[in-house]
Amino acid sequence: MKEIKDKQIDSKEIFDKEKSIEIIHDGQSYYLKITKANKLILTK
Repeated sequence: MKEIKDKQIDSKEIFDKEKSIEIIHDGQSYYLKITKANKLILTK
């Protein structure tokens, strides 16, 4: 049986040289940020 995998994207592709990006979902803005500790934080 074939395993179903979630779509993957490398964070380097979406951040490029930025530390924060805005994501629009259902008309709402969310911000995905890379911290100094190299962790990801999603805020509204």
